[in-house]
Amino acid sequence: MRSVTYSMGVSLDGYIAGPDGGFAWAEPDAEIFRYHIDELRQVGVHLMGRRLYETMLFWETADQEPSLDDDTREWIALWNPLPKVVFSTTLTEVKGNARLATGGLAEEIARLRAEPGEGEIAIGGASLAAEAAALDLIDEYRAVVYPVLVGGGVPFFPQGKRQVDLDLVETRTISKAAVHRYRVRRP
Repeated sequence: MRSVTYSMGVSLDGYIAGPDGGFAWAEPDAEIFRYHIDELRQVGVHLMGRRLYETMLFWETADQEPSLDDDTREWIALWNPLPKVVFSTTLTEVKGNARLATGGLAEEIARLRAEPGEGEIAIGGASLAAEAAALDLIDEYRAVVYPVLVGGGVPFFPQGKRQVDLDLVETRTISKAAVHRYRVRRP
């Protein structure tokens, strides 16, 4: 069965964006960008909310820039053909290799898990990940932890009132961050 993963850059105090909505502190250098490229190779479909979808639209035409480095071109070559499912109550159409979700999050994930296909089901965006976590749909959390305290903002972990037991799968340092992978412990 395909795993559902949630991976984001996060401050040491647990936020993916600061109080002002900014996350410049998580801008990847070459080594961290390489990590994200390698991670993207494992993804079979990417689920995202409207805000993340609109942010990621940049990549649909970024390949037209002649001064791109090889890593950026590789990211684009992986990202653009990747199937994407967008959850939105306001969008009526999407571009590229994306489609609007036709059901709720649990329905979409169940359908994607049942379909033949390889690669992880990645969830992007704090709101969508919080919904998936509340529904106990996330199998693995991947936190790319940056050495900064932002003091508040959008939390990486949903503020639910239930305990979720995790098993540490991997910890490693890359450049200016530490990657922690945790798998949800299932009974």
